[in-house]
Amino acid sequence: MVHGYHVIVPMYGFWLPNDPRGTWSDFVRRWEIAKFGKPLKRIERRELSELTAEELRDREAAKAALVYPPVKLSTEQGLTIAAGLQRQIATSRYTLWACSILPEHTHLVLARHTYKVERMVNLLKGATTTEMIQVGNHPMKDYCLPDERPPRMWSAHQWKVFLDSEDAIRSAIAYVEENPEKEGLPRQHWPFVEPFSGINTSAKIFYH
Repeated sequence: MVHGYHVIVPMYGFWLPNDPRGTWSDFVRRWEIAKFGKPLKRIERRELSELTAEELRDREAAKAALVYPPVKLSTEQGLTIAAGLQRQIATSRYTLWACSILPEHTHLVLARHTYKVERMVNLLKGATTTEMIQVGNHPMKDYCLPDERPPRMWSAHQWKVFLDSEDAIRSAIAYVEENPEKEGLPRQHWPFVEPFSGINTSAKIFYH
């Protein structure tokens, strides 16, 4: 039985084919870049120096084919993302056990909910986008016409892993909490993250 989810939500342009960080997906979801290489289905990290010359050429060609430059959040924009997450978590009554907001992607460990995980993530993405627009620091604001919404700052889809045990949940939480350190950043502590205290086996949840 699924009790939670480890979700990775990339920013636009992140995790191109042959990305040295690896990916849990076995296909590329953007047609503009799909022709530049098959994604590597793995989670271990490699350095760019470890990629072959052909892989590096594919990556550069994929970057050039993107409609807009890849999104990389500033510290201020990361805080705006956090504000949007907090608002939607409170509105939808999500339980979030871990969160790391990084410049190019966000990790979440979410408890099972009445919503399917795809809807949970879409609502979070929508709330953070709205927060960015209201604050005025949307990373795509320079690419939209007056009175129009900016292009998507998030990738169209997300990677997700279903967590079916307490051990799996604790392992995902540890991975997410440690993830910023892999990029030379400090661990993050957010007020909307709840400590994991075990699975509530008496709760009955029915999907919409």
